[in-house]
Amino acid sequence: MSRRTRFSQAVVAVSVIALAAVGCGESSTKADSDKASTSADGKYSGKGIGLAYDIGGKGDQSFNDAAYAGFQKAEKEFGMGGRDIEPQDGESDADKIQRLEQLAKAGYNPIIGVGYIYAPAVKEVAAKYPKITFGVIDDEQVKAANVADMVFSEEQASYLAGVAAAKASKAKHVGFIGGVDIPLIHKFGAGFKQGVQSVDPKIKIESQYLTETPAEGGFSSPDKGKEAASGQIEKGADVIYHAAGLSGQGVISEAAAKKVWAIGVDSDQYNQSALKNYKDYILGSALKNVGGAVYDLAKSVYEGKPLTGVQRGDLKSGGVGFADSNPKYKAMTDVVAAVEKAKQDIIDGKVTVKTTD
Repeated sequence: MSRRTRFSQAVVAVSVIALAAVGCGESSTKADSDKASTSADGKYSGKGIGLAYDIGGKGDQSFNDAAYAGFQKAEKEFGMGGRDIEPQDGESDADKIQRLEQLAKAGYNPIIGVGYIYAPAVKEVAAKYPKITFGVIDDEQVKAANVADMVFSEEQASYLAGVAAAKASKAKHVGFIGGVDIPLIHKFGAGFKQGVQSVDPKIKIESQYLTETPAEGGFSSPDKGKEAASGQIEKGADVIYHAAGLSGQGVISEAAAKKVWAIGVDSDQYNQSALKNYKDYILGSALKNVGGAVYDLAKSVYEGKPLTGVQRGDLKSGGVGFADSNPKYKAMTDVVAAVEKAKQDIIDGKVTVKTTD
């Protein structure tokens, strides 16, 4: 039966473990992952979580790393172990199907596809393994009895990013960089634009999508992000928000080099180790609690009550938010107050955020 759940708010540090080539893609496998794990009440018996990453893979300091944080938290709390597998460049749906089938045959449960690109593979493989719970992040179209469609109100977090950007901008000129020109990323752009205009409709907004399709590298090319950020800064933008996965590292590094603000996405990018040299210029991050969704699904399976159906994270449930880790941001009391008011207005239903531009 479909149930809604509050996503976990725990923050889990992302660590790096050795990579080894396995089947279709690379796999990071714990030493005990081939051993079955049984819960105290005997409701769970399996090899742990099977996690298949989206484009950009682990180490993107954003979307995939957020999923891995949830993987680690579940592993620590339940001793589930598991296997996480990297994608390959230019892979097909058949490759994703093969990857998920390998995990299913090996006995992993739940099995989670990180990203909407896994939806066709999850739909096909879940039908073959009805006793295993599957999850797909950022897609709600699979709708099977043993599948959790884990989605988020990204536009709400992006609205907060827009409010922060507008309040922090001295030039009254801000920018948005999306990784790929697809409806999901347009949700980020739409929310950001509405948030900016709620502060000042006269603020100029640059908007750009790096590629038309994921295969062109929009989510996995820091050089593309860097070039786009450079162009927007040259036009006058002094705050840039990205929703571009690994490509966002290029956005952030260029913003830091030009001494303007960047706003991160999905994870709290101020606290990501790979971005520590740029952290002083990361104003904040629009959060999407992917890690909490992974953890919650793993927990539900472990306890013998697997979540299925649409599981939506929004501001009210804590599934999305805005990170305020940078002390410089906290010192901007007018910015902080504006973001907090905007958050409460959305939760109270006073503001409805658009999902299209």
